[in-house]
Amino acid sequence: MNTRIPSIKEIKNIKGKKIILRLDFNVPLNNGKISETMRIDRALPTIEYLVKKKARVIIISHIGKDASSSLKPVVNYLNRKIKVGFVPDFRKENARKVVDRLPEGGVVVFENLRLDERETSNDSVFAKYLASFGDIYINDAFAVSHRAHASTVGITKYLPSYIGFLIEDELKNLSLALSPKHPFLFILGGAKFETKMPLLKKFMKSADHIFIGGVLANDFFRDRGFVTGKSFVDTYDFKLTPLLKKGKIILPKDVIVTNATHKKGIVKEIGALTSEDSIVDIGPETIKLLALILKKVKLILWNGPLGYYEGGFDKGTIELLNAITKTKATSLIGGGDTAVIVEKLKIKNKISFISTGGGATLDYLVDGKLVGIEAVKKCAKRK
Repeated sequence: MNTRIPSIKEIKNIKGKKIILRLDFNVPLNNGKISETMRIDRALPTIEYLVKKKARVIIISHIGKDASSSLKPVVNYLNRKIKVGFVPDFRKENARKVVDRLPEGGVVVFENLRLDERETSNDSVFAKYLASFGDIYINDAFAVSHRAHASTVGITKYLPSYIGFLIEDELKNLSLALSPKHPFLFILGGAKFETKMPLLKKFMKSADHIFIGGVLANDFFRDRGFVTGKSFVDTYDFKLTPLLKKGKIILPKDVIVTNATHKKGIVKEIGALTSEDSIVDIGPETIKLLALILKKVKLILWNGPLGYYEGGFDKGTIELLNAITKTKATSLIGGGDTAVIVEKLKIKNKISFISTGGGATLDYLVDGKLVGIEAVKKCAKRK
């Protein structure tokens, strides 16, 4: 029997309580400025709820892979929405003084958790130290809940623990892909077959159609013996061609390639590539094929861009996203680079759901659980 996940809405007598709120503010920075704010914006309902309930809120998060990045730009952005304080170093005694002086409804943000290397090793002493600042712990950092860190797992051993509105929303919507409506189209792009193969195997069982794009499609072409020229391909030990025999996988019919003569791209059919070509996007005939399929499906799950969008070759991804907005199907975008493109196109209101996760989204779709959320469930069992 599955243990229910305790929700923020179930916390009683929250007024005046010190709440340790784990959020994911790991947003992209460009010269110290935030270039995309989705994760911050999606966390606001939880922060605003706690402020309205007169809790005293201590936000903890990380940014970047190490201690070199600061959450100060995030704090500056938050202050346009809601008044928050900032603790530049939570390891110093001043941090406790700031927390103790927090008024009811007050909010403070601690600097990047990765100032302390014990965070990523899930060190119990560090987890206990973080817990010492609060009365209650709330995890609303879906995008990092696949990591067993001190602030996602270890801390739940020391405080009553709950999930926030963002995680509730993620679980509710991503679960639609675990018990899908049919016909169900799964679109898989990007690269790194070693991380995407579990997802492909999972949805080979439940999807009606699976379209493969991006570097992953190049891998299939190479495995089938087609010339891929100078295209990006992954190094892997998987045998991909046998998967095609199941009749669910759709590969691009045509592609956009670049070479010394056509640096801006030219359309070629698969089988017509030379050793000098690089595949950078899906072609127009492929988009037409997918548009026909889109008209018939009831659920669309998409993870990963379909072309080399970092190099400006995002036309295929953009055209397909725009086509999806014209369907009546439920559309789920699985976070990461595809979500960034949706934000830039300003079509997020026409997509049913966009996940804030990258690796966390992949892991949840494969396993139906995440270690950080399971830790909250275990905390409920100990009550």
